[in-house]
Amino acid sequence: MSPAASSRLEVGIRIPLGAPLPELAAFAGEAEQAGLDGVGVPDHHHTGRDAFMALAAMAGRTERVRLFPATSNVVTRHPLVLAALTSSVDELAPGRAELTVAPGFLSVEKAGEPRARRERLRQVVLALRGLLGEGRAELDGHPLELFNRPAGGSRVTVLASGPRLLELAGEVADGVLMLVGLHPESVAAAREHVAIGARRAGRDPAEIEETLIVPFGVGDAAEARAWIQGWFRPGQPWLRYPSASNLRWLGHAGITLDPDYHPDDVDDATADRVADAFGLFGSAEECAERLLRAREETGLSRAFLFPAHSWDTTYHLPRAEVRAFGEVVGPALRAAGC
Repeated sequence: MSPAASSRLEVGIRIPLGAPLPELAAFAGEAEQAGLDGVGVPDHHHTGRDAFMALAAMAGRTERVRLFPATSNVVTRHPLVLAALTSSVDELAPGRAELTVAPGFLSVEKAGEPRARRERLRQVVLALRGLLGEGRAELDGHPLELFNRPAGGSRVTVLASGPRLLELAGEVADGVLMLVGLHPESVAAAREHVAIGARRAGRDPAEIEETLIVPFGVGDAAEARAWIQGWFRPGQPWLRYPSASNLRWLGHAGITLDPDYHPDDVDDATADRVADAFGLFGSAEECAERLLRAREETGLSRAFLFPAHSWDTTYHLPRAEVRAFGEVVGPALRAAGC
């Protein structure tokens, strides 16, 4: 699963449903012009905007970026619906549509439904791979069929942050989108969980396409520390968003925080260590340097930039981050042969 350091580094970015669809489509075009390789849209129904319709609109304003929900869930959308939506986006952007699913977070929470259990996620991922591959699957004893589907198939990726979901991704998915930080020890530990799942299913771990979610906060040192020392929303420290598993992977990086820690108790020195282990924080130049170091230390081949945000700024478009990538980070990657 560790890609060769000589392969090109692909970088995508999260674009939330924080503007009317025409504006989102235009912004995706700006992201492509900035040199980004992919756009992921969170599937948040409560915004009143549909993620797949946004992706369809983006297909008409872009030519090469990968387009995918980041992420959808298997609770509020039936797998046949997810497969049909993915196939439809692929017809508008041939070869560029992908599908990423998870047990559910905000959309499921807002719908008043519980998150999907791992076994249900397993069943649905297998059904999705069948529908988008062979065009046939079975779920709950019922045969499913997809008449029209992507000519080359479409990868089904599982979002995972905890060990058991990482292992599930290794067992059944085409790829894994994992939030585990950038420290080499953290990444190695997470990769081993994916490999455990793959081997358990008789699969080659090298076949699982890996993408690292990379928190991205552009600003000075004080602004970087403010994320680490702050709150995502009342009662939920920023470092426990979207999962408390973040603390597990920091532990592998040698940074121990109590599960019930209070953000105010994180001193500046610890905040600096966390920022370095967890993602890209600082000036655009510092972020470029950190991404290149992660590339060298982990063999990173696909990164998904996750612009730092709080509950109040969840739907702000990442204009500063796209600008930083276009003006500084992207050119630095190209200069380094990435």
